[in-house]
Amino acid sequence: MLITRRKFCEISVAAASSLTAAVSLCAPKSQAFELNYIVASAMYGKNPLETILAELPQTGAKSIEIWAERHGNQREQIDEMGEDRFRELLDQHGVKLGSLTCFKYGIFNMQSEMQLTKRLGGDMVICNSGGKKDLSGDDLKREVKAFAEKLKPTVELAESLEISVGVENHSGGLISSPESIFMLLDEMPSSAIGLAMAPYHLPQDPSQIAEIIHRLGDRLVHFQAWEHGMGCTEKLPKEQEMLQLPHRGPLDFVPIVSALKETNFQGRTEVFMHPVPRGIPILPNLSDVTREIKAGHNYLEDCLAKS
Repeated sequence: MLITRRKFCEISVAAASSLTAAVSLCAPKSQAFELNYIVASAMYGKNPLETILAELPQTGAKSIEIWAERHGNQREQIDEMGEDRFRELLDQHGVKLGSLTCFKYGIFNMQSEMQLTKRLGGDMVICNSGGKKDLSGDDLKREVKAFAEKLKPTVELAESLEISVGVENHSGGLISSPESIFMLLDEMPSSAIGLAMAPYHLPQDPSQIAEIIHRLGDRLVHFQAWEHGMGCTEKLPKEQEMLQLPHRGPLDFVPIVSALKETNFQGRTEVFMHPVPRGIPILPNLSDVTREIKAGHNYLEDCLAKS
């Protein structure tokens, strides 16, 4: 059968279109950016781990961060119940260990906690830096360089365990200002150490926080959705105290979440606040604590939708 040139062209175009469509259907679709939520055990005060883990899935989070005295006592509870029982509880409630906070031990004394984290299936330890604060210029450079040198064995252990060290930018320590943060990361290029960002301790300027996130890139390893509100050092009426939460305080998280999205942040996000005094739940009723955490997640999802 003879085929005219026109007919041949029509058949070729149709075949090419079909092939293109087939390739398009088979090609992997780019995954939409998502926030990966974790819950700090200290949000529930010193309640039993079993009770907290039963609440946690209702928040939509998949991971738990374990806190020690004085903020919580879930780290001590693990010692009391044993590692095997803790693993059983995690499995029972469909929760994974994400990280251990190490404020109790200090950033140079986390070795045993890092090994425990690895054994329990976690991938991060978090601590503030301690050290001298409010330094600048050459004094800051000198102290950060000495701090980085002293921290090298800790980071080397993290590398060997394939976990991360998250340094919180706590205002009471050496690594707190944006300048000190980037000095440290320049001194320590290892991917096993990064910033566990606490916006509470930064200027309450969404654009400035977003800029820091952009500069950090993949060196941002943990993000606390935590704003200053009216502070957490003095006892306040509960409604004022809870202005630290992202869905209650005045800080606009849309530019901040946009920066997380634009940098494809792969760490975990934690809705957080400190109660006064430390060691109590953020609200007396645990179901209310869960509701507030979930409300924070919903707010951040709304911010993500606007980004």
